[in-house]
Amino acid sequence: MRHDPASAAVVVMLRGLNMFGMAQAVGELIEQGAPAFDAAVPILSQLLKAEVAEREVRSISCQIKAARFPAYKDLAGFDFAASEVNEALIRQLHRGDFMDGADNVVLIGGSDPDS
Repeated sequence: MRHDPASAAVVVMLRGLNMFGMAQAVGELIEQGAPAFDAAVPILSQLLKAEVAEREVRSISCQIKAARFPAYKDLAGFDFAASEVNEALIRQLHRGDFMDGADNVVLIGGSDPDS
């Protein structure tokens, strides 16, 4: 079996999408060295990436709905000017740099802005 990272990524994505029959067929096409398949790999890869992304979005949406959160909120819509929080610190925490250094983060206080 020849090693082509793009084709191998297609197989991994197919397996991740539980498309085991297609993953096996792709493996066979890779072994055969089919030129038509080699030409189709970039398009197939883009389509699979789109499907993975769509499934992730649907999953997150379903999880948010199941959790019964009152509204979806993210950092992009947060008004730092109307809040007393340190914007630089919040953005640093959002990047997750503290995880690389295995640092602890302790948040104290309620979610009510009046507390």
